[in-house]
Amino acid sequence: MEETSSTARAPDARQRTASDSIPSSSPGFGTPARPFKPRRHSPLVTKASILPILLPPSTLRPVAFRTFTRKHNLTISSTALQTLATFVGKNCGTGWREEGLAERVLDEVAKAWKKAGGGVIVEEGKGASLKDILHTLEGSMSGGRIISGKSSDRGTNIASDRNVGDASVGLSRNSLQLALSPSSEDNEEDPDLSFHPRSWIKAIGAFDIPRLAYNVGKKYFETAKLKPTLLPPSFHKTNLFRDRYNLVHQRLLRNESFQTSFGTSGVPSLRRSASTFATQQCYKLTQIANLLGRSGTSHLLLGLLSISPTGDLSLTDLTGSVALDLDHARIVPEDGAWFTPGMIVLVEGVYEEGDNISGSTIGGNSGVGGAIGGRFIGASICGPPCERRDVSLGTGSQQSTGDISSSGGFGWVDFLGVGSERAQGSRMRKIEAKCLKSKQGGTGTPARLKVAIMSEISLDDMKTFDALRKIFGLYNSLPLDERPVVYVMMGNFAQTAVINGSGRSGSVEYKEYFDSLALTLSDFPSILQHSTFIFVPGDKDPWASTFSAGAASTIPRRGIPELFTSRVKRAFATANSGSERSHSTEPVGEAIWSSNPSRLTFFGPLHDIAIFRDDISGRLRRNAVILRSEIPESDFDTEMLDASNSSLANASSTASENPIEPLAERRSTGLDTPPNMLMARKLVKTVLDQGTMSPFPLSVRPVLWDHASALQLYPLPTAFVLADAEAPPCCITYEGCHVMNPGRLIPEGDLSTVKWVEYDVLKNRGRVREEHY
Repeated sequence: MEETSSTARAPDARQRTASDSIPSSSPGFGTPARPFKPRRHSPLVTKASILPILLPPSTLRPVAFRTFTRKHNLTISSTALQTLATFVGKNCGTGWREEGLAERVLDEVAKAWKKAGGGVIVEEGKGASLKDILHTLEGSMSGGRIISGKSSDRGTNIASDRNVGDASVGLSRNSLQLALSPSSEDNEEDPDLSFHPRSWIKAIGAFDIPRLAYNVGKKYFETAKLKPTLLPPSFHKTNLFRDRYNLVHQRLLRNESFQTSFGTSGVPSLRRSASTFATQQCYKLTQIANLLGRSGTSHLLLGLLSISPTGDLSLTDLTGSVALDLDHARIVPEDGAWFTPGMIVLVEGVYEEGDNISGSTIGGNSGVGGAIGGRFIGASICGPPCERRDVSLGTGSQQSTGDISSSGGFGWVDFLGVGSERAQGSRMRKIEAKCLKSKQGGTGTPARLKVAIMSEISLDDMKTFDALRKIFGLYNSLPLDERPVVYVMMGNFAQTAVINGSGRSGSVEYKEYFDSLALTLSDFPSILQHSTFIFVPGDKDPWASTFSAGAASTIPRRGIPELFTSRVKRAFATANSGSERSHSTEPVGEAIWSSNPSRLTFFGPLHDIAIFRDDISGRLRRNAVILRSEIPESDFDTEMLDASNSSLANASSTASENPIEPLAERRSTGLDTPPNMLMARKLVKTVLDQGTMSPFPLSVRPVLWDHASALQLYPLPTAFVLADAEAPPCCITYEGCHVMNPGRLIPEGDLSTVKWVEYDVLKNRGRVREEHY
């Protein structure tokens, strides 16, 4: 044992240098008398020591306000401020103020919040997760400072260890790292990023759209927390109409006509009158419950046009309902829109209590269905004014660099699950410019992105396949850059309802129709290789028609089942397998079987195209309220126009000074305007003013309660495909939204003509094309 010890000590003594002349306190183990000074690049030093402190939120508030509000145009809630104060006190310590550590950390948090698509209010559940951002950021900090490229296991594995949140508004691990990376501003330079335009096309089904509802208290959109189901509780039906009313009401209050402004004639000026500032007149809404005790006064009401339990026409808002008398009302603008029960309308008129009404039973059922006594004699009625997309998103005024200014709106809300306008808009514009430049290929001709839209493709008619061959042959003869990148094919794909086991349109026959379509598509392999086909069903397509027999089915409805689409998918697979692609970045051709309605986006939130197949014009004509002013004078009963009713005379005199007339868009209806165009304008204005694809009661058009938000048209899409076989083909722009109706593929009575719509995405314009075959 002694020999072994002496042998072990000998090498240590020989290796001792002059710098270590102090003898060891324990020669047996080579322990120095005092600890060595660590070298500057010693691996023992991995993190500077930080003395955590307890930082009150009120002390951090000035720094947070300067960073979040003034620099990034964000608003921070009290709970988020408490979370940030705890994080800064723990990771920055005593140097949070003197060394400026807190301001740098808060700046990175604000950038990550915006990059991740968070809302304008920094709070949990506002489009991003603040806790996940702080967890990832903590792994990149050393000594209170953020080290570029440094990440910990907890930061990189956070997405796999915990549930980040809802897919529509949550954060994934890649998005968290992208938001916190120094090169996130230029992440479109990624070499793996495809710059082919078809790589940035996304079809979104109605069941994949985020379920958003407007919160009146917070004045912001929130995601529904409950899981959707086909058999929801009964109060979800009430929430459907409540959410629709709140959405229209907040849109109306944002209108300039309902906001108090100073000065006159549009000139900003302030003048004193009786020690107060003189303001311009603005329209004011009156709640129905506030009509009690105000008989004979004129009011402006916003409410849901409905049928009361007694069978009378009534107007309902969140406070109650009142019987509505529209015998002497007129539509503003004249013959400009349809009004059916289930729509939200503006009505101006005079309220009369029940005791003052003689010879009438209207208003005698006070309390029935929440109705107040009396009736409201309408003088004018119109739809709520529409709001442009740029105003809704707050992108009306942009800086010269293309960045969005802080002009309000809901630009931080991700309505479709593809990123919000303020979070992804600038990046997508750069990518769009590069994609179009690569598509242009150095030539002088501008790049084009076209979409071919066809509707009412009856595959049980052999003439349809000749019409399709004419269209595909026309596009197949064009150069590749001139062809449409997307083909939208909408039903009904059968003239009669598909009912399993009966009739000529059973399941077997219906599958044969698509097999014949697959044979037609196989004749044009070049189109299948370089295009995206989107199929949208109609009311006569399975499986909804199995139970509705072709009547109005429940919407939204899912796409055509895979049972019938196997041969079409095989045609695309065969065409892609035999293709020789010159550009490896170009995606393969595909067929997407989407829902009805559905959304089609180009470059994220930049181009939003809503697609809906429904014969809505016929349903509007059948259920519209016919006003007495629309009936010819020869059909009036003179006995009903008794001048002794003073209340009707007051209502008529009020109509001459109509306050809601400027709210509705007045269009000249000259004799040179075709009747088909007048009806198309009327249809477009009716639907877009209501802000929903189905402005009907549930008894007329059933809607899935938990998926009603998928039918919203707020904010307005850049384009709206409203495929109505009963309306003439048209392309109309209203309030910046381009509405297209392709009509029938083969018009009735003309078996040698084919019609469809060709839409230019970049110009936001479509045109009706017509060919003979």
